[in-house]
Amino acid sequence: MASDPHSLRARKQPRQARAELTRQRILAAAAHVFAEYGYAAGTTNRIAERARISIGSLYQYYPNKDAILLELVNRHLDAGAVALRERQDGDRSDSLEAIMRGFVRAVIDNHLDDPKLLQVMMEQTPHAPELTERMARHERERVAYTRELLSSHPEVRVTDIEVAAHLVVSAVDMVVHRLVAAPLSVDARRLEDELVAMLTRYLMAA
Repeated sequence: MASDPHSLRARKQPRQARAELTRQRILAAAAHVFAEYGYAAGTTNRIAERARISIGSLYQYYPNKDAILLELVNRHLDAGAVALRERQDGDRSDSLEAIMRGFVRAVIDNHLDDPKLLQVMMEQTPHAPELTERMARHERERVAYTRELLSSHPEVRVTDIEVAAHLVVSAVDMVVHRLVAAPLSVDARRLEDELVAMLTRYLMAA
């Protein structure tokens, strides 16, 4: 969905604790409204009502619901980046299976809060150059980390480390996004087990 970049920017950057609390209430309300009603019916009036503020107050912070959704997506990316960074800072002496499990679990856990909201984010997030660049940068960082890990881990037998690093990152993202947000989503822990097995066997194959 293409949109005017200027219409996607938050209008007020909170400088006081009270203003920040209001912004958080708007975002929390929007997450509930989008998940419950879907994006088309998730109007700013409903968001304001759920947040218990006036529609005028909401518009002081966000010009429209596209801008609210974009901020929810950015918050989702922030949480995922923190979780993966914590995992990356862990013990690299773990078995390859344990490392893959930690990687897969971090991504799955970041998508379990509300699959319906995740589906809205996947299907309705407006196109914004800053978000596109941010996602690309995040992916480059993860691929670089994975490439370094695979090149030094003694259990890795795959020959093309560069392609393998891209495959691991892309496979986890694509599978988790598609299956966790699907209307008939599979059990998260069964998904984790099968995805870990698939990646580990591929990386350890001679």
